[in-house]
Amino acid sequence: MEDRDLMENELLVIKGVCDLYLHGTLESTTAEVHCAFKEALNISLDIQNKLYNLMAEKGWYKTDVAEQTKIDSAKTKYANA
Repeated sequence: MEDRDLMENELLVIKGVCDLYLHGTLESTTAEVHCAFKEALNISLDIQNKLYNLMAEKGWYKTDVAEQTKIDSAKTKYANA
């Protein structure tokens, strides 16, 4: 398996972990459990960010630049909501 494939898989796993920790944080019934999930979520988000930055640096995570007309259209749409 190539490095790129491994990193893509790891990124998918850590995104899933973040989702689980987010829901755990939201559904916590005590302050202690909430803090534990929140701390785990923050650590996981840091890992996700590092993976994303490394992949982007290597050109393995492509993003498209939004067109200004689409940005302006979205601003107008949601400003009136």
